[in-house]
Amino acid sequence: MPRYNAPFEIHVHGQVALRADVVFAQLEDALKPLWKYAGARSLADAAGSSYEDEPGIKFDPQDHMLQMCWTVAGDDDFRQVLDEVCMNLNEVAQAGAAIEVTFYDADFDDEDEESDAESRDDFVMLFVGPDPAAIMQVQRDLLVQDVVNMMERHFDGAELGGVVAEIDKLFGQRFDDLVNSLQLGKPPRGSGGGHGGVGHGGGRKPRHLH
Repeated sequence: MPRYNAPFEIHVHGQVALRADVVFAQLEDALKPLWKYAGARSLADAAGSSYEDEPGIKFDPQDHMLQMCWTVAGDDDFRQVLDEVCMNLNEVAQAGAAIEVTFYDADFDDEDEESDAESRDDFVMLFVGPDPAAIMQVQRDLLVQDVVNMMERHFDGAELGGVVAEIDKLFGQRFDDLVNSLQLGKPPRGSGGGHGGVGHGGGRKPRHLH
């Protein structure tokens, strides 16, 4: 059922490379928690975003790519939907990918911002992939990008090789710990629980526009 007077507008944004053998029916099943939440009967019915300037949910069968720039009205229960979707996407993903999810406070407006009122906006970064190594790789790449961008305000990029090497050490140790903890050497499927970048209130994160 469509959610009226929902406390949030929830924007899902990301691009996931899919295995070459994945067909639309498999993707529709993987994303079923999303389109069911939107009150639709199929992925095609839910693929359009709440905003016309957003592409929505698109499947490119030639490039084997899922693209999402999609907004839906909802509540905090959408977080459970995200966990289910991430677990499902792990099964069809070709490589690691990041998915950004922004919760916009539907009741917060320009007057509230001018009065320094605090919104309930929230931002979550999710990671999917065919295995833990693929997920850790995309996490590592994003962290390196963030750290280098921040430190380049003070240092030349050529001076930051040591910083990147230390980040690689941390992820290498995390991966070794994961491998050593596995039973019988059987790798687990990628976890949909890879969350990061959670924040509350403050300045509003601009909506993605294309």
